[in-house]
Amino acid sequence: MSSTDTEQTAQPRTAGEAGWHVSRYNVMAQVPNSKMVAIANLFKGVCAEYTPIEMYLLSVLEELDEKHPIIERFAKRGIIANFDELAAIETMGRASCAFPNVVSITICPTMGCNFDCPYCFEDHGRGKMSAEVQDDVVAFVGRMLDASRAKALSISWFGGEPLLAPDIIESLSERLMALADEKGCGYTAGIITNGYLLTQKIVDMLDHVKVKNAQVTIDGLGATHDATRCLRGGGPTFERITSNLRTCKIPFKVRVRNNVHEGNLGETEALKAFVEQLAEESGNDIFYYPAPVSGSEVADERGRQVGLLCGEDFSEIGVRLEAGRFSGARGHYCGAGSLWCGGIDDKGNLQKCWEAVADPRHSFGTAHDWDPANPLTTASNLDNLTKYLRLSALVPDDECRACVWLPACVGGCPFKRLHSERACIPFKNDPERYVLALRDRIGEKKQPPQHA
Repeated sequence: MSSTDTEQTAQPRTAGEAGWHVSRYNVMAQVPNSKMVAIANLFKGVCAEYTPIEMYLLSVLEELDEKHPIIERFAKRGIIANFDELAAIETMGRASCAFPNVVSITICPTMGCNFDCPYCFEDHGRGKMSAEVQDDVVAFVGRMLDASRAKALSISWFGGEPLLAPDIIESLSERLMALADEKGCGYTAGIITNGYLLTQKIVDMLDHVKVKNAQVTIDGLGATHDATRCLRGGGPTFERITSNLRTCKIPFKVRVRNNVHEGNLGETEALKAFVEQLAEESGNDIFYYPAPVSGSEVADERGRQVGLLCGEDFSEIGVRLEAGRFSGARGHYCGAGSLWCGGIDDKGNLQKCWEAVADPRHSFGTAHDWDPANPLTTASNLDNLTKYLRLSALVPDDECRACVWLPACVGGCPFKRLHSERACIPFKNDPERYVLALRDRIGEKKQPPQHA
């Protein structure tokens, strides 16, 4: 190498020449009563505050020397990048479908329910899973573990009301735990239940079969809850549910979901305080979780949706919800975008989405016949499988691909996109509130939670 070549090689480069650029996924807000600016990077999943000097350096990033010490600080927090972030998100979508860390299966031992909630998206049947279908479920999960080579199996018990069939939960769990052990996999489970049948005997059984978390819905205090979560045929449920949570010794986490709608919006803070007191009195690990009610095909057909939906006025709930699950970018919105996640109804039909689990029209196959090693040839309705999977790798419209929120929503709910309309983040045009909610929740020093 000549001396001229050496001199040219040694010439300093700017950060721009070295490939650094400001991340396309930064959202920011001025911190009230301060000169600081909070920036959340939606790709990296980090929120931090920056001084005026740092903001100036960010504005002239590409002119800085590539060895400027601020480069490392900015890069660590994700607000600058030297790679194509959009391509990375799409690659993660493909990888999540092909190379799973976990097989995640939702099982409905019954689609029957003892409640009659007007916003429910399911049209409840009354049957329970037969012994033959249970055999099919075990065989199906075995095929999923073999084909995926995953090292973990995660089961979610759903319905209907799954605790109407506790015997099936217990017997199937024992078989699935034995299967996971045989395959050298870890095993964990959770349950979504209305809590009405959550006795100490049931709690002990769930603990025995490795249930680590439960979701129980409470829609307000007393009569407010009873107005939307009543027994089938009528009758209150609030006192029974809260008594169960108070008196049972529950060794796993319980998330109390509050379906927020026009009728109970004013009670969210009071309900949160009630749940916190319930946790303190019982000694159980119980926490509060608000979620806006959204429309559904079944609920609309029943004609019971008027006055229960959350619209634009409820975006503050959305801000709190999204801030509570802030994480780095992921390749797909939910398990519907992965080959290794799915739901099984009481008849053994396979679905890609919880919202479709009660409707055989959305099934792509059965637990008896479908084989993930040959997913295309064994599907009975291939479109019901592929239309979900293709959404995870390439978000289908240019507006989404250009949107700053893409790492957070990855195109939004696949079911809504496919069957109604794209559901954008409700505060899409008001990012400042979101950033300030993140700042209040995690601050600069707390590390973001890892996405499950």
